[in-house]
Amino acid sequence: FEGIKSMVAKAVCKAMDMGAGHSLGGGNVKALSPEEARAQRLARLGAAPVAAPTAGAESEQDGKMADAEMKDAPEATNEVAAKAPSEGKSEDDAKMDVDEAAEGETNKEVEMIDPTESLSKEDIETLTNSMGFSLIRAQKGLLHGNGTVEGAVEWLLAHQEDDDIDDPIENVPKNDGSSSGDGLVAQSYKCNECGKVLSNMANLELHANKTGHSDFEESTELKKPLTEEEKKAKIEEIKSLLKAKRTERELKEKNENVDREKQRRFMGKEMIKTREQMEMEARKRQALMKKKEKEAALKERQRIRAELEKDRRERAANKGKLSSKLGVDGYNPDGIQYDVPADGQGGAENADAAIAKKPKQAAPSAAKMDEYISKVSSYRAGGDGGNCLKILKAYIGNVVKNPDEPKYRKINMDNKAYKTKVKPFLGAKSLLLAVGFNPTEDGLGLELSEDADVKVLEQALEKVEAAYDAYMK
Repeated sequence: FEGIKSMVAKAVCKAMDMGAGHSLGGGNVKALSPEEARAQRLARLGAAPVAAPTAGAESEQDGKMADAEMKDAPEATNEVAAKAPSEGKSEDDAKMDVDEAAEGETNKEVEMIDPTESLSKEDIETLTNSMGFSLIRAQKGLLHGNGTVEGAVEWLLAHQEDDDIDDPIENVPKNDGSSSGDGLVAQSYKCNECGKVLSNMANLELHANKTGHSDFEESTELKKPLTEEEKKAKIEEIKSLLKAKRTERELKEKNENVDREKQRRFMGKEMIKTREQMEMEARKRQALMKKKEKEAALKERQRIRAELEKDRRERAANKGKLSSKLGVDGYNPDGIQYDVPADGQGGAENADAAIAKKPKQAAPSAAKMDEYISKVSSYRAGGDGGNCLKILKAYIGNVVKNPDEPKYRKINMDNKAYKTKVKPFLGAKSLLLAVGFNPTEDGLGLELSEDADVKVLEQALEKVEAAYDAYMK
């Protein structure tokens, strides 16, 4: 404390009473106005004293004096050490003035720091020793990769071809509250989703609207503005890229149009070919139907002529009378007989003699099933043979599938389906008798015998189904 008192006494407080109850800044010392204090300060620095300004120009003089003081202060600090002995000032006073001026000059400068000091040494060792990156690249990767090894590797892979990748890392201003959280000054914005660096907020908003990205952060990487030559080169590059894309799109559309046209033509030819084939098949069916109709009409005319010839001969033999019988439904002509003898001599007597001389037919046999089925299939007019085969398939199929069902073991010959679709055709009843059906006692139906062979029934069913499928083709 004694040293401090002696320093104060030598400087400006020689007349001060440092007795008890007085502080260093108070006591009975006369207070100086700001102008007087400034004048004394300039006098100590070696500048000419400035007269006290008037009350009206006080504010203007304050600004000018402050400018002069700030301008002359650096020059005056260099002369303090030389003038101090001649003016009677001590060496300590000169040092204090120099330190004060140097301190003011230092406060004006921005403190610069090394950004690599805050990096993790373990991460640097991992990148250099384990992964083989150089020290400079490892440090840059950590600085630009959010301080993580994964981010550093991603950044290095994306920027390993940069020209300045191996340049030394420059010092950056110390964090003053407006810089990023890791002690670096934020000079751009970075998209964490695609890694693109954006120079300002306008480019950030444009990038967000264009790509839909929303994860951004401040970055210390400086986005240098493009020069006029770089802008022109960038524009030309974009134009060439757009032209290439447009050419590629036009070529692709052209190829797609060609493919669509080929497909359309191919489908048109196929449709024409299919239509021609269908028309040809329709013409064939019509020609076949006409041929069948002509054949059926020819056979019918022959039958009618034979019937008329038979009636004529019968009338000639019976003096103009016919021996035909009337049924419940009216006149029932004889069954269709296409094989009529050429000479109709003999009349009714010859007919009776023919009936008497007619040999007794043999009982139906399972060995003749093919013959019976072929006779039924020969009826082509109006599809009568197909209808008969369908009814026979139903009769035999029901017995094969349900052998113990009583209703399927009997056939009512008085039924309309039997009378119209089975009875008129030769071979139909013979087939039923051959597979095991026998006439009932009253003669009105057929009943399957108890000793009927199931294998014969199954064989008959297969043959009837095959004949029906062949008939319908």
